[in-house]
Amino acid sequence: MKIARYLLTAAPLLAGDLERFTDSKLNQTQRTEACLALRGVKTAEVVTAMRAALEDMRVQACAASNLRIAGADKQLLEALQDNNAMVRAVAARELGTMEKREYIDALRKAAQDKDLLVQTNAMEGLVRYRDRSSAPVLREIALLGGILTSMALDQLIQWNDEAVPQIARKLVTRQEPGDLLAGIRALGIAGDASDLPRLKELASTDELAGAGGRGFGLMPAVSISKAAQTALARIGQRAAKS
Repeated sequence: MKIARYLLTAAPLLAGDLERFTDSKLNQTQRTEACLALRGVKTAEVVTAMRAALEDMRVQACAASNLRIAGADKQLLEALQDNNAMVRAVAARELGTMEKREYIDALRKAAQDKDLLVQTNAMEGLVRYRDRSSAPVLREIALLGGILTSMALDQLIQWNDEAVPQIARKLVTRQEPGDLLAGIRALGIAGDASDLPRLKELASTDELAGAGGRGFGLMPAVSISKAAQTALARIGQRAAKS
């Protein structure tokens, strides 16, 4: 009797919250409050409303979280194909938060999206996998070049992934300064004596990456030579301790 009485009481309240949430005339605070009141509700009507709200920047983040909490994985996966880049980005973020292995491939594809925000959100999702099941995909992404290379390689370094030296050796053969710097830094952390010849070669260059160089936009200029010298020193220090 108590459960039935609660359901009869709750139904009008939920209907009212849903009406407020979908009322575009209300301000953001009012709609967000209604969104939070609907958190955890898994009815078809609420899930449909949350999916539609992903197109509305005012309540997009709350709606995306509600879909994840409600277990509406299907809707979030579908949102990864949306024409709106912001929708794809928020969907990638929430899918990554789930840490489900079956979504790693979807996040891998999203990491190569044409939109930078979608790319970075997908990468942030991939690095959330505390069981490191996303490591094989991060190894692939680390060789794609650009900002994705740095993000993926940084995470692999944190995980002490065995593939870091091999990835770094490929990066230091490239001409793109950003990839070169990522590879040099990784060799300084995980390289060995076999990397000394290439690092010495790079240490003799006067090329800059960053402002006045190529590939890093407005970032401060970084000397490839100094980066290589630092890597050489770190490898030497490790050799001395062994």
